[in-house]
Amino acid sequence: MTNLVAGAGLSGAIIANLIANELNEKVTVIDKRNVIAGNIFDYKDKETGILVHKYGPHIFHTDNKEIWDYLSKYTKWHYFFLQPNAVFEGKICNIPFNLNTLYQVFSSSMAQRIEEKLISNYGYGIKVPILKLKENQDKDLKFLSDYVYENMFKNYTMKQWGLKPEEIDPEVTARVPFYISFDNRYFQDKYQGIPLEGYTKLVENLLNHPNIKVKLNTDYKDVKEKYKRVFYSGAIDEYFDYKFGQLPYRSLNFEIRTLNQEYYQKSVVTNYPNNYDFTRITEHKYFLNQKSNKTIISFEYPQKFELGKNERYYPISNPETKELYNKYKQLAEKIEGLYFIGRLGTYRYYNMDKAAENVFELFKTLQG
Repeated sequence: MTNLVAGAGLSGAIIANLIANELNEKVTVIDKRNVIAGNIFDYKDKETGILVHKYGPHIFHTDNKEIWDYLSKYTKWHYFFLQPNAVFEGKICNIPFNLNTLYQVFSSSMAQRIEEKLISNYGYGIKVPILKLKENQDKDLKFLSDYVYENMFKNYTMKQWGLKPEEIDPEVTARVPFYISFDNRYFQDKYQGIPLEGYTKLVENLLNHPNIKVKLNTDYKDVKEKYKRVFYSGAIDEYFDYKFGQLPYRSLNFEIRTLNQEYYQKSVVTNYPNNYDFTRITEHKYFLNQKSNKTIISFEYPQKFELGKNERYYPISNPETKELYNKYKQLAEKIEGLYFIGRLGTYRYYNMDKAAENVFELFKTLQG
């Protein structure tokens, strides 16, 4: 009897590949979309040749050599460090807010004084969550934390999540820290890059195995066959027909434009925490350093997830939603041969490497 994987995104492709290769078992992969790769789907624009990340910027980064080496069998990498910036008070500044940003927004004497206090209090190379920094009672550090909170953190968080920072799980808000360093990279992982031929090609390569059959435009609810195991990467509450109620998510809407100019902005991603209704603008030609006399940009508008109207992107994590998810998780654990994977299946705000690690850990349990 074969295995079923519902969802042809990264998590689904990895578990299908591992089962096909390591266990030499048959796998059917289904997806209700008409394309593979889920929300990491990208495509080459016909007019410009620019690779476009349709659902927002994706940079693969990890310290896990096992995961990096595994994926490197299915793609060559364009080595890439994300160095975004943000516009506030009319200035373009580094983010996360770091020691370079201090000198961009404050006088040299003030920036130097704050730098010394930050290093004295926390050390160098440390990421301090903004809400943690706000607890410091030093006058200068209190001023800094209030400044960063008001100018960089609060409004962006409210746009992105539709909630105040204090209403969101610290695991999520810690993603926007103050970084006590002159390192402008957004991530500090050992391995960072973008698949040279794109994420869609990476997923295609993972699924290219004689033991794997892919069926698109196929909803899980329409599947009638019985399977040895089912790996479900869709929403866990949807699987159980919302028995305990809907788990909340944030969604996104992307406005993609082709412009008749060589470049639009100076970085691949520019964030707008305080202005406009969108959170950021992505310029896609930077991903693979592609050359063209035109450019493609996308505006990212966060919005509330509404069933049947848009797609789920980010689980909203707080004590109430964790309690609701755990009800579904306990229900799932009673069903033999059923496994939930990915952001939607596990209701976790995973980066790609963590989603891959989660699949690897699950697969090791299958091996016994």
